Amino acid sequence: MAGKKPSGVLTPVLTPFNSDYSVSRPRFLKHCRALIEQDVGLAVFGTNSEANSLSVAEKRHLLDVLADEGLPTDRMMPGTGCCAITDSVELTRHAVDLGCAGVLMLPPFYYKGVSDEGLYRNYASIIDAIGDDRLKIYLYHIPPVSQVGISLNLIERLLKDYPGAIAGIKDSSGDWNNTAAMLKEFQPAGFDVFAGSEVFLLRTLRHGGAGCITATGNVNAAAIARLAATWRDDDAGADEQQSALDGVRGIFQKYPMIPAMKSAIAWQAQDPAWAVLRPPLVELTADQTQALRQDLSAASFQIQNAQALAHADA
Repeated sequence: MAGKKPSGVLTPVLTPFNSDYSVSRPRFLKHCRALIEQDVGLAVFGTNSEANSLSVAEKRHLLDVLADEGLPTDRMMPGTGCCAITDSVELTRHAVDLGCAGVLMLPPFYYKGVSDEGLYRNYASIIDAIGDDRLKIYLYHIPPVSQVGISLNLIERLLKDYPGAIAGIKDSSGDWNNTAAMLKEFQPAGFDVFAGSEVFLLRTLRHGGAGCITATGNVNAAAIARLAATWRDDDAGADEQQSALDGVRGIFQKYPMIPAMKSAIAWQAQDPAWAVLRPPLVELTADQTQALRQDLSAASFQIQNAQALAHADA
């Protein structure tokens, strides 16, 4: 995992499934290629990847597929945080061996109300078990979903004891004050802060942050990447770009996000299989699907990589 640190925009890549809920590898590969071509990195196995509906074996296999097909592993930050330390170690070690730029690591999230001490031991055990200087962990703070947060005190302790391994964080709290506190306390020392949504992208960049890791990168990749690349330019209209991104994000946030993004791809790529989700998640209802299409049409929104995703064999 040596080399240039991840920055800019990454997305938790949607995982396409066949009708029998097996992973559609050709669709997955096409989607990942299209994202890379639009300058968006691959945070595969994130929340919007339905990662916790995938087995460790499936995730290892999909990482191998991407690497074997020549996709740049230095543009990848796979999610490797599991409830079991042994699963986290296995998947993280595989990512390290493949040369991924980093790993995005949830805390163990099944038990609620756990202490910072317990979370510290989880991360410390994983780092010690892997014992590889190439390991770069990006903590994943998403308390609205996991109900297990990563405190500033925990970050400080991990950085003190494992400064080489703890590389940054994705803050999906939705609380700008929390992101700002991380930027102030830890970013100057090289701990990279990524916002969890492009809604906070410009503010994060202006405060010295690394970028964002955002679900809607799956459907609005080029526009989000453009802001990350041009926000300093005098003629870029950064605030206007940010406003446009907020508008698109707002449309998708009106619906359950994962099925909404999959539904939009299925529609614009003319590939109904893209709408499939693995239980317990389910597709949008017919009324939701119609409303989403009307909202996207009213906004004249087109997924720029839709044609590249069309007509993949299962």
